[in-house]
Amino acid sequence: MDSTPTIHSCQTDIANLNSLKRALRQKATATGSSVKQRLSDIQYSAGFNILVRGLEWVTYREFIIPQLSQLLVPLSHSRSHISVLEVGPGPKSILGHLPSQLRRKVGRYAAFEPNDLNAMNLEKWFQIPAEVGLPLPCLESPPDIRRAFFDLDNPTGRDGAGTGARTEDEKYDVILFCHSMYGMKPPHKFIERALAFLDKRLEGGMVVVFHRDGTLDFPGLVCHRTTSFPAGVVSVADEDETLDQFAAFIAGFTIQDVDTNEAIGVEWRKLCRALGRRKETHAGHLLFNSPSVMVAFTRHATMLSQLTAHVPFKEAKTVKNREACLHRPASIIRPTEVQHVQRCVRWALEHRVGLTVVGGGHSGHCLWPGVVSVDMDAFDQVHIITPRKDEGNASLRYDSLVIAEAGCKTGDIIHKTLAAGLTVALGARPSVGAGLWLQGGIGHLARLHGLACDAIVGAVVVSVASGEVLYIGHVPSQHRPVGTVRLDDAAEADLLWAIKGAGTNFGIVISVTFMAHPAPTYLTRNWIFPLCNDLEAQHRLSEFDRCVAKELPWNCSADAYLYWDAGQLHLGVTMFEATTTALGLEPPLPAPTSVSAVLGPEDHSITVDGIGLFEMDMYMSGMHGGHGSGKTSSFKRCLFLNDIRAVNVADALVRAIQTRPSPLCYLHLLQGGGVVSDMAADAAAFGCRDWDFACVLTGVWPRDQDGTEVSRAVMQWVYKAVENLLPYCSGVYGADLGPDPRDAALATKAFGPNRPRLARLKRKWDPYHVLAYTCPLPQAPMEPKLIILVTGEHCTGKDYCAEIWTSVFTKIKITARVVSISDLTKREYAAASGADLNLLLQDRTYKEQHRPALTKFFESQVRKRPRLPEEHFLNVVYGAVDVDVLLITGMRDEAPVAALSHLVPDSRLLEVRVESSQNTWWVSRGGDGGAVDGTESDDNKGPKDTNTSRSHSTARDSRPSLIFKNDTMGTEAAERFAEDSLLPFVHGDLQRLANMVRSVSDFPRPSIEFRHVLGISQHPGGLSLCTSLLQNHFSGDWADIGALACCEAGGFIYASALATRVDLPLVLIREAGKLPPPIVSVMKSPSHISWSASQDPKKERIEMNQDAVPRGAPLVVVDDVLATGTTLCAVLELLVEAGIGAEDISVMVVAEFPAHRGRELLRRRGYGGVNIQSLLVFGGA
Repeated sequence: MDSTPTIHSCQTDIANLNSLKRALRQKATATGSSVKQRLSDIQYSAGFNILVRGLEWVTYREFIIPQLSQLLVPLSHSRSHISVLEVGPGPKSILGHLPSQLRRKVGRYAAFEPNDLNAMNLEKWFQIPAEVGLPLPCLESPPDIRRAFFDLDNPTGRDGAGTGARTEDEKYDVILFCHSMYGMKPPHKFIERALAFLDKRLEGGMVVVFHRDGTLDFPGLVCHRTTSFPAGVVSVADEDETLDQFAAFIAGFTIQDVDTNEAIGVEWRKLCRALGRRKETHAGHLLFNSPSVMVAFTRHATMLSQLTAHVPFKEAKTVKNREACLHRPASIIRPTEVQHVQRCVRWALEHRVGLTVVGGGHSGHCLWPGVVSVDMDAFDQVHIITPRKDEGNASLRYDSLVIAEAGCKTGDIIHKTLAAGLTVALGARPSVGAGLWLQGGIGHLARLHGLACDAIVGAVVVSVASGEVLYIGHVPSQHRPVGTVRLDDAAEADLLWAIKGAGTNFGIVISVTFMAHPAPTYLTRNWIFPLCNDLEAQHRLSEFDRCVAKELPWNCSADAYLYWDAGQLHLGVTMFEATTTALGLEPPLPAPTSVSAVLGPEDHSITVDGIGLFEMDMYMSGMHGGHGSGKTSSFKRCLFLNDIRAVNVADALVRAIQTRPSPLCYLHLLQGGGVVSDMAADAAAFGCRDWDFACVLTGVWPRDQDGTEVSRAVMQWVYKAVENLLPYCSGVYGADLGPDPRDAALATKAFGPNRPRLARLKRKWDPYHVLAYTCPLPQAPMEPKLIILVTGEHCTGKDYCAEIWTSVFTKIKITARVVSISDLTKREYAAASGADLNLLLQDRTYKEQHRPALTKFFESQVRKRPRLPEEHFLNVVYGAVDVDVLLITGMRDEAPVAALSHLVPDSRLLEVRVESSQNTWWVSRGGDGGAVDGTESDDNKGPKDTNTSRSHSTARDSRPSLIFKNDTMGTEAAERFAEDSLLPFVHGDLQRLANMVRSVSDFPRPSIEFRHVLGISQHPGGLSLCTSLLQNHFSGDWADIGALACCEAGGFIYASALATRVDLPLVLIREAGKLPPPIVSVMKSPSHISWSASQDPKKERIEMNQDAVPRGAPLVVVDDVLATGTTLCAVLELLVEAGIGAEDISVMVVAEFPAHRGRELLRRRGYGGVNIQSLLVFGGA
């Protein structure tokens, strides 16, 4: 670590193409150049080819092709063939790069390509020999390529001698502008003209625009969908000829006079070299930023007037967030009554478009290009409910409640409540609004009373699924709008839970009911420490964490700031002490002894009330002359950190502030703990509870630099600093996140273990994606289809086998990935201990040296965070949502399928245990024959019994789904195992069977999504398919089985059909009194469905004939469903009572519902060692 001060000047990031274009044109104008001329076809083609090759292809591969594919998939399902009109495709159409199933859907293609050279190459491209593979193999007629501009006067591109086709005669499913809309002014007129080519009688047709480097404004039009790709980069060879062609293409012209053109070319080359960036990894090239946007319009794009004719709206609005101010929404609606909000929602539902909501205006996505914004500013009332027993909910007693409407700001609420001697635990800034309360809300009372969302006890919401006005939780009757609807208990509990931490995703909130507390006064103390070097910064941070923050009671909190000022790094500390004892004008009490001993006497202290507290944060008045003057703009992201004393964490924090691109950037560490972490992670949607500090990485720049390279460089710095800290964080604050693709990775860590539940609730409460521009939640199903947990002793070859199995899936075009879950522990251990993370991940010897400490560290972390294994599992799953099959190694859990399957109820979990003999074990240790597994090892002591297989499965209270004996060298055995035992789980027959299971909503009671598994037998061939799969998926040997046991009624159907296939007798299990003696019986609790359907569920007895199964004969239980496990538990108990050993019983069910944790119940009842297999997995009831 460098011990000398490091000073960084303000730097800007590389120029983007738009700013390069401005610079090139300004240079041409400043030199008084002669007449400009358009590029020739050859010049245009040369520049275009430079643009699209090299790194620019990343934009096509990672943005244009995936986005276009997503848009076309629904259309392909509703059409036998798709017709496409492409504007300016260049020498090849992007359609040729789509997945084959989409390319085969294109039946008609036309294009406008005014460049003759490009048009000629495009025609040749379509004539590729059939044996090579036609780009669009199912065209019903030759491509119609028109060598003309797509213009407003002649939109069909036909001349007078042409076919005479008119726009109304020519209809397409898709009109595609893939290479921007340069030269098309005004752009909205060209979109309106393109919309005329859509068949208005059919849903799904769309106009799609991809535009590079620049904003587009489409006044009067509403987009169906829009997204961006800020990471695009163009790489240009640093050669004179290439730069001449590139610069002319970007500028859009050359100079007519040859000598002048040469002189301008020299100046343009200098500009390119000055503004471009050089990187060692791209030697000999200049890099330019090339962000792109995608905008899609449907036939509903022109329907804005149907909304604005009936609700108040405004032409423009200045919001707090400067990033949002640069966006150009389709319109800003300003509702003044609840019915206006309902009309907005119903309009959006009718036309299948999205909405954004403006509260405090701090969000960077409260205004979004081409999207209607609903400004809640008129809903600005605050009401205080005095202590009494409310007639609307006689069971709820409270001290005081505060009703805050969604247009209120935090300052409004604190002003009003303070006058009544009350407060609500809200955020630290007076101008923030409902978006903060609904997504967290970290303030200086969080340690004492919790987050703002924790104080929510009720709300009034306009549903974006129906347009109804709902009231949920505790809303006093006088504050329920006329016509509000109350949900059933289960749905209400779900929605209230979701609103407390992810509320911007689930409806448009009209008002929130908060629990209030007595208003305290605050004693604030400030310390500022100039720092000499990085080591002192790390030492000060460590002292602050260990000796100050860790020692404070819950009514106190301490914030820290890392910032650069006057050419030197500084650490600022502010301590807030809340007390309900009025301090008045008395001298401030001294700081606690431990704090004074470490920090010394404070530089400044003052006692304030809740209003004065807003100005006490150091960044408002103590840094850079104060950030509250309105002269600066900012961009921030927030991570949750534990143990900032750890060397790697402290180093990352210091390095972040050293690499700032603007001298105004800073890091703010807000203390957590207390009530925040005392709540269970799943008590509310806000699931990130285990953190010591919220680290706010704040990029700041002068306001007059909004929208320039300076502001873009600062934003990029924030994301880079977040990326560096991400491995050490325990979560991410979702309130800042939005539709920016760079937020997607952060959003996977925003809600802790609650993401699966939030994904399912999002699908239910926002099924049409009206609120599509909020903090991103995963789309359900959001897990891989198959998750294989690879377990086993050290050195049995788990990682080696997993890699082989992955390759088997890949060969048949199924995406698969191997991830080690233990890597997460290694990252946390490295952060806490200072160990080298790269060596821990990659160097076997180094990892072995740290193994005892790693194990001890993990065990200590689990004691502090009992749900840590679940968090690690979900982090791995969420990081692999793009694959079909995920193989996880490094598992430490006993019975992992039983313990974890409920967290990913839409996925199938398998445990494959790898076992190896002693000889294989020694080979994997590096003996003769080479390493079988280069990533795993044990301690230096091998097993004592050299003849014993390294397996302890019989001693476990669980049983793996499958066992692989890794006792032969080479890959053949592992490949054969994958083909025989793993590939069947991704076979199309299972999906065929799943398609036969009908979903029934609100049955047998509201909020239940019922799956009619028995309905399989009602499909032609359904019973035959099901029993065939049961027979083939059984992991044992049918020749060893003595009988099939089944319980009425579902089990009878499937077991009877299976028995005829495998030629085995049935053991019938029925309700008491239905079988002749002698019988054996046990008590059975009600099943999941009977419990749901009955108002008075009672226990009953089940029975079987005594001696129906010969003692010692293995038996398979066949049933239709495994949900809660109560029925299966009773069946197993009955069989054991009849003298059959649990080790001789296997179970096969048609469908499993992991959300109900049936396997975990079986394990608790002592049946964890029973082999349970299921054909289908569903996330519902």
